Amino acid sequence: KASRVPVSPTLSPARFGNMANDGGHLFLAPDEVEEARRDPRAERYIRPFRGARELLRNIDRWCFWLVDVDPDDISSSPVLQDRVGKVQQHRSSSDRKATQELARVPHLFAEIRQPKTDYVAIPRHVSETRSYWLVQQYSPTIISGDANFLIADSDGLQFGLISSSMFITWQRTIGGRIKSDLRFSATLTWNTFPVPELEENVRAKIIKAGKGVLAARELHPDRSLAQHYNPLAMDPALVKAHDVLDREVDKA
Repeated sequence: KASRVPVSPTLSPARFGNMANDGGHLFLAPDEVEEARRDPRAERYIRPFRGARELLRNIDRWCFWLVDVDPDDISSSPVLQDRVGKVQQHRSSSDRKATQELARVPHLFAEIRQPKTDYVAIPRHVSETRSYWLVQQYSPTIISGDANFLIADSDGLQFGLISSSMFITWQRTIGGRIKSDLRFSATLTWNTFPVPELEENVRAKIIKAGKGVLAARELHPDRSLAQHYNPLAMDPALVKAHDVLDREVDKA
């Protein structure tokens, strides 16, 4: 049965990422970044952005993140004036009243859920051929879109738990699917994940093993998550790191 809150006190809530509803005007393609950086006021607000595609394929994308912006920076920046003005036009011309209301704050994403600590970004769907759910750990300076779920994770425990075979087994058992792909659900598969309350030494071992997974990935920093977890070509060091993690989670 789905739950609106985690049944385990060990789990942090999973929420949708940030939704822009901006007509694309707060985003920067790789060939637009250099020009935007020439505007020193606009440069202050450029942040890396990761949707599900960028997360899985290691694709570079950027956005303007204007939370707590100095209004003078917008007034003094031709780049920001142009971009924010176009967002306002896009929202004002919408048929939806809620979107029209958002035209009053055109510098902001429509829905903001960015964690203030390190967090785990979770794509909504992964292939059924994956042995683990493909997730990434990010700092709060990397903005994640609403094609991902986000879990605040200052110490790395949540990363370790969701990266385990135990979680994807739970997901396969009770979770939904889109065609054959596995479909993550905060209420159905994450909030119901029956993790017991963990003693500090057990938590520490899972966190350490999760960091071992990240270290194994860093042996090949040029590889995307999709490449790291190709079921026909996983690096032995990464397989071993996940085995260590699985042993700690299974014991817990």
